[in-house]
Amino acid sequence: MKKIIILFNILTCLMVLASCSKLDVDVESQYVKDNFPYTNSDYAALYGTMYSNLSSQYGVPYWRMQELSTDAAIIPARDGNFDDGGQYRQLHYHTWTIDHPNVRDIWQWGFGGINNCNRLINLTNESSISATQKSSSLAEVKAMRALYYYFMMDLYGNVPIIDTFPVSSLPGNQTRDKVFEFIEKELLAVIPQLPIKDNNNRVLVYGRPTQAMAYALLEKMYLNAEVYTGKPRYADAVIMADNILKNTNYALDNKYSDIFDVNNGPQINETIFAVPYDQQIPGNQITRFGFYPALAAAYGINVGFSIAMSTTPEYYNRFNLNNDIRNSFWLIGKQYAPDANRKPDLTKPVLVAGTTTQIEITPDLILKPGKPMDLGNTVADQAKGVRSVKYWPDVNAIQATRLNGNDMPVLRLADVMLMKAEAILRGAAATTVNSELQTPLVLVNKIRARAGASLASSVDLSTLLDERAREFSWEAWRRNDLIRFGQFETEYPLPNDVLFMNKDVTRRIYPIPANELKLNVNLKQNPGY
Repeated sequence: MKKIIILFNILTCLMVLASCSKLDVDVESQYVKDNFPYTNSDYAALYGTMYSNLSSQYGVPYWRMQELSTDAAIIPARDGNFDDGGQYRQLHYHTWTIDHPNVRDIWQWGFGGINNCNRLINLTNESSISATQKSSSLAEVKAMRALYYYFMMDLYGNVPIIDTFPVSSLPGNQTRDKVFEFIEKELLAVIPQLPIKDNNNRVLVYGRPTQAMAYALLEKMYLNAEVYTGKPRYADAVIMADNILKNTNYALDNKYSDIFDVNNGPQINETIFAVPYDQQIPGNQITRFGFYPALAAAYGINVGFSIAMSTTPEYYNRFNLNNDIRNSFWLIGKQYAPDANRKPDLTKPVLVAGTTTQIEITPDLILKPGKPMDLGNTVADQAKGVRSVKYWPDVNAIQATRLNGNDMPVLRLADVMLMKAEAILRGAAATTVNSELQTPLVLVNKIRARAGASLASSVDLSTLLDERAREFSWEAWRRNDLIRFGQFETEYPLPNDVLFMNKDVTRRIYPIPANELKLNVNLKQNPGY
């Protein structure tokens, strides 16, 4: 999949370069008889546009909307640095506006992806490929369109439903429950034509829709159905989970860190759908913003990263289980160079540059009096805030881009299991899969056992939400979880704070961007904006 996307981008660049130097080029900006794709390879390259668009914004602006609006991640200013017009403060305090850059860019990203999928559906329908190939190709594109629509429904709520290309008239909003119904219908219809992952095709289907991807997305929808439609669908969530859990080609990986490593990929057993990244597929900048740059040389990195992003003390405090490997993916306390097993080498302390003082990262986010969400920028101030190395820093990162090659999981088996546990706690019946009765306690303890953590003696919804915080930190699900649990408006004031959170529940969905309202008079703004 990475090679397909890279090939497509290279071909696109070559076309652009050629058009700049020749004035008598053939038509290449639209499909005509001479350039219409007709082989399976042509279509494989053509479909790469669905994935290159997805990766372009998923790892930064989309991620920020889902995580910086919660307790999981925060980008405070450092004596004015990293303030960037207050856009990160707006996400933290729920005071974003209709012209916030992430609100604008992700709407365009999502509907750009949807529009492209509609274009690809048209091209596929008009193609001369075999009926079997056409059916599977249409299923792939429609599943990707459903994923884009899920992102838009989750973020913006009442969005247009556009399923034709070109668009003949300006579309109006549909209610969130209508969008939910459209996505559900589309996914259920394409499941029989989607591939089933097995040991023979895991490379081929990696990063592409499979039956398990559709089931997992439906499970996510059904678990949140009460938020999206006002009607609970917990029993349906369990059915979708079981459709995946029956497939023994999905299993929890023994080593938690492997899931997020620089070299992760098709060999990860529990990945159901991931966004592939490497140095040629831009978009993953988690390490650029979340790492502590003074440690770069000790980690074998030769580029400068940002000092900006960390987590909040309240979120980090949930990492409190004995022997839990997930605790080790946060940088806190006195810092040492990692050994070959990525554990602190206590013989190699990392010092503040030009001193004999060891770097020490503290969890406190004490703001400078009178400054909005500003920590200051002294050496001690820079070390405020626990940093994440869950997506392990990429030694191949270069200064020009500072990209990481870690693929970012969107849906994985651990999520399927914890969603099932939650659905049962909310009223669905426990079920037996592969001769095992899967209660919430059984499912949660499978996750804890893999992490090496102490097992739970009982599980309730509060326990489960904390487990989700530990398991899915910085995986772009925290906003979704907090809204479902009614805790999205929980405030966690920072010392010396001069700003306060907007607790209006209408902030559970983002506004329709200002520029879209100007372009399309049929769009109606979401309530509260």
